[in-house]
Amino acid sequence: MHFRPTRHRLAKRLGLLLFPLLAAWIAGLIWFAAQIPDNEETSTTANDAIVVLTGGSERLGEGVRLLAEGQGKKLFVSGVYRGVDVRALLRLSQDAPEELACCITLGYEADDTRGNARETAAWIAEEGYSSLRLVTAAYHMPRSLLLFRRAMPDVAILPHPVFPEGFRREDWWLRPRSAWLLINEYSKFLVALAVNHIRDI
Repeated sequence: MHFRPTRHRLAKRLGLLLFPLLAAWIAGLIWFAAQIPDNEETSTTANDAIVVLTGGSERLGEGVRLLAEGQGKKLFVSGVYRGVDVRALLRLSQDAPEELACCITLGYEADDTRGNARETAAWIAEEGYSSLRLVTAAYHMPRSLLLFRRAMPDVAILPHPVFPEGFRREDWWLRPRSAWLLINEYSKFLVALAVNHIRDI
């Protein structure tokens, strides 16, 4: 005679199934946190281009500073809202020299990081460049590098992280905002990794 499993047995079986997945997810999150840069990029190696991903004013300011120091021939800002021009962006960056306007290009097509990678790849190819310095938030860097290297396998990409005040890598688990940013970014990283894997099949 067959009996239906009790609710307790079903819960136990579900727990046995979910526990390894949860353990793997947590281990992956810890690994991901360790991949996030925790210090400023100090390399003075000049690249063909400086690429800034929109999403924080400190990114633009850093990109403009690098351009002014000659760390790239041109600055490309990806994911800009339509209607915003170069001079408007320069006004957002304190002490940005007006003469830099001629060396800044804005990209309006991207609305996510994958779009940033595609948009930048098209611009890099058009300019004939072979290297770039990528400026984005430290917690955003692992996923950005994954997608940019996928889109531009033959382009040398130097990461240049910036460090927003709202994110603390060293004790993120104690800070709700930092924990949320990290978990959200880790989830997006897993999706990007899965999409890349599917496209390789």
